[in-house]
Amino acid sequence: MRRRLSVDRRREELITAALELFSRREAEDVSIDDVATAAGASRALVYHYFGGKQELYVASLRSAAEELEARLRTQGTGQPLERLSQGLTRYFDFVEEHAAGFAALLKGGPANRAGEVGEIVEGVRRRLLRLITDEMRVGDPGPVLRITLRSWIASVETAGLDWLEHRDIERSELERMLVDHMAALLEVAGRHDHAVRGLIEVEPAS
Repeated sequence: MRRRLSVDRRREELITAALELFSRREAEDVSIDDVATAAGASRALVYHYFGGKQELYVASLRSAAEELEARLRTQGTGQPLERLSQGLTRYFDFVEEHAAGFAALLKGGPANRAGEVGEIVEGVRRRLLRLITDEMRVGDPGPVLRITLRSWIASVETAGLDWLEHRDIERSELERMLVDHMAALLEVAGRHDHAVRGLIEVEPAS
C-alpha cells in the first residue's frame, strides 16, 4: 500500500528521485514514468505536482541551487582566505551529501544551458562571485579580479565533479589545494592590476 505523505514530503521525494536520474542521464532521456517508478509514485501524481517534465527538471535544479546557496552564506570568521576555506568546506559538504543534485545542476556545461535552466546555473555562479567579493570588501570588481574569480569558481565546479567521479584524493587535501589555487591566482592577478594587491592576505602553500 502506498504511504500517505504530506504534500511537501511527497514533492521532495519526487525531486530527489528526479535529481538522481538527471545526474546520470541527459534530461531528454529521462521520462515522467522513470521518475514515478524511482519515487514509488504514480505517473499522474508527478504531473499533478509539476505539470510536465520540463517543469520537474527546472524545479529539481532550483531546489539543488537553493540548497547550495544556503550552505554558502557567510558564516565564518578570520582572514579572507580562512573564510574562503570555511566556505569551501560547506561547498563540499553539499557536494558529498547531495551528489545527485550537484551533478544534475552542473551536468552538460554552459553550452547546453538555455532559458530558465541556464538562469538557475548562472544565478548560482553570480551569487557565489558576490559572496567572494563581499568577503574581500570589493563592491565592484575590475575586469582582472572578476575574470580571476570566475575562473576559480569554474575550477571549483570541475574539481567537485571530478572528485565525485574518482574520489582518489582526500577531500580535505582537495579543499586546501583549491585555497592555494585562489592565492596563486590572486598573486598573478596582482601583477596585472595594482588594485588587486593587498585585497587578500596571500598565504604560502601548505
